[in-house]
Amino acid sequence: MKGGGRMENMTEQELIIGLIDKYVDLQRIKKENKNTPNEELEYQIRATTVKLSSMGVNVEDLTL
Repeated sequence: MKGGGRMENMTEQELIIGLIDKYVDLQRIKKENKNTPNEELEYQIRATTVKLSSMGVNVEDLTL
């Protein structure tokens, strides 16, 4: 099997659900950090937001 295996077989809907789950998890971490600066966390949130936006998902309602 080439590449990522399972990722190749994911439907767009499954990919969106996985990205939403990741985004929500990152938002929970950010909330628990209580405004402590974390560049990597912010980068991961931005990258996940861009991916979701490219798939037509608005993340505004998911932000804590």
